[in-house]
Amino acid sequence: MSEFTEAMAQLSAGVAVVTVRDGRDDLGTTVSALMSVSLEPPLVLVSLASRGYLNEVLLRQDRWAASLLSSGQAAIASRFATPGRPSARLLVAGVPHHRGPQTDALVVEGGVAALEAETTRVIPAGDHTLFLATVLSVPYVNPALQPLVRLRGRYRAMGT
Repeated sequence: MSEFTEAMAQLSAGVAVVTVRDGRDDLGTTVSALMSVSLEPPLVLVSLASRGYLNEVLLRQDRWAASLLSSGQAAIASRFATPGRPSARLLVAGVPHHRGPQTDALVVEGGVAALEAETTRVIPAGDHTLFLATVLSVPYVNPALQPLVRLRGRYRAMGT
């Protein structure tokens, strides 16, 4: 692990699953680089590895969803983070979910919140691509749950 990677691992970050519908298939990945950019208009930014397949799909599919996971959803985060993972439909089998009405992307239920977004700007950034997006809808917010965070290479509940 490089010193830079180790330094960045000291920052805690919320964990989300980003999903997109691509024709008849569903794709998704776990991210910890999702942030609010603006309240008016509501904008978010997600950073994806440029060599990843989801990055390739998001370059042609503008609408996607982000499910902000709760502390009890570490297994879901792990499923979507596994290399060579199958279709997102298989990854959410047995997990409450629905299709977002704005994006047709899978939205995982039981998290702390979910967003549907439309990419408005794509920014190459080193070995990653930044997707700046307008929030189209917020399917749910559940402040009673604790968020799942990633810190020092592990998923953790807040306060642990």
